[in-house]
Amino acid sequence: MTAYDDLMAFQRETEALGQVAGRLGWDQETMMPREAGPQRGAEMAAMEGVLHARRTDARVAEWLEAAEPTGEVETAQLRHIKRSFERASKVPAALASEIARVTSEAQGKWAEAREADDFAAFAPVLKEVVKLKREEGAALSAGGDVYDAMLDDYEPGATAAELSAMFDALRPRLVALREAILEAPAPAALQGKFDEGAQMKLARQIAKTFGYDMTKGRVDKAVHPFSSGSGLDVRITTRTSETDPFNCIYSTIHEVGHACYEQNIDPDYLLTPLGQGVSMGVHESQSRIYENQIGRGRAFTGWLYGHMRDAFGDFGIADEDAFYATVNRVENGYIRTEADEVQYNLHVLLRFDLERALVSGDIEVDDLEAAWNERFAADFGFAVDKASNGVLQDVHWSVGLFGYFPTYSLGNVYAGCLNEAMRKGVPDVDAALARGDTSHATRWLRENLQTHGGLYAPRDVIAKACEFEPSEAPLLSYLEDKFNGIYGL
Repeated sequence: MTAYDDLMAFQRETEALGQVAGRLGWDQETMMPREAGPQRGAEMAAMEGVLHARRTDARVAEWLEAAEPTGEVETAQLRHIKRSFERASKVPAALASEIARVTSEAQGKWAEAREADDFAAFAPVLKEVVKLKREEGAALSAGGDVYDAMLDDYEPGATAAELSAMFDALRPRLVALREAILEAPAPAALQGKFDEGAQMKLARQIAKTFGYDMTKGRVDKAVHPFSSGSGLDVRITTRTSETDPFNCIYSTIHEVGHACYEQNIDPDYLLTPLGQGVSMGVHESQSRIYENQIGRGRAFTGWLYGHMRDAFGDFGIADEDAFYATVNRVENGYIRTEADEVQYNLHVLLRFDLERALVSGDIEVDDLEAAWNERFAADFGFAVDKASNGVLQDVHWSVGLFGYFPTYSLGNVYAGCLNEAMRKGVPDVDAALARGDTSHATRWLRENLQTHGGLYAPRDVIAKACEFEPSEAPLLSYLEDKFNGIYGL
């Protein structure tokens, strides 16, 4: 066997163990007994210790030096392994294990504090998480920008400065669009109660409609919807609200976008570095284009209207056009995951700025709730009423995902680019969507982006699919055209 063969055999075992660790995380969110948190923290720390030891194994460096790749696939595999090795080698094993232990416990404490609307109960463990992540960021940055080092975990090659410039271009036009919409008459809102069992049945039907393979996945409920796994085992969660079936439907479509990306990667890449989404920004582009440009479009909502009537009976919306407007209703709200397309990115930009300040020490955990509430009031024009609608609404900081939030808005930007390119490449896509046939759209995404997995760099795979360099312009044009039409602006 060659050095490359030895390295890949070793790497496949490491990838398999990483999938096991991910399954522990899935279980913690869906099935784990309430009091099992401390033990799960120890289990996660032990698993992270094993993974860290493998990622920093001295033989990896030897194999990398001796390996002679042939072709772009082998070159890309080595690029990912080298990057992982170099990053892992900068972080002490004890620190990696401690982060895994503390964040596992912090997740449970966040859920309890969120339920009790008590940030003070969560603050002590969040301080531990922030301290540990600052240490990790300092080790990774080696004297450079600590936040950029954290961001690189989720969006390799991106910098906070580049994203800030993009977000600065988004903000004024989004604010202007929101203000114009909120001054116009609003479409009707859904009224009444919607059986939660019927919601889950419809959610599973919709998941299959979008191409999610249930023989290699499953749909469960969780506090915070997420997708987990890759290859032959890709699971999603959603949530239900008796008064808001859209929460379940569109959370499901969103997570199906993530899951289909993982399920549609070239099977030859299974349990290798190329066998998973290349970055969180690219991942989010898939979930957002499934949810928004496809799922909230006029064509697909026409199909969805009929199926909602089948599931719930007459729910007070007169016809397909009115339903389309209701699905895309813009209104004030606290929750990022429930925000409409116009306001969603403003929620993300708030978090991006706050977490950068938290990482740098410009604010501390004790100041975080007040800083959140002040920024929210300034951005959205009304006050946060309780912690679960404010600083406690997201799981991310409890599990140490600093640098993750900006990838949501980057994903929206990428989705805008992909939507423009897809509609040029598949001119009859809306006719198919109106019949509930998503295959034309999802095939284009599969063939032009998803199948590649980690073969290309994040920005490069978007540019390759679109045949132009990505920017915020297509997203802004799409949003303005869509909502000007709905609201008659």
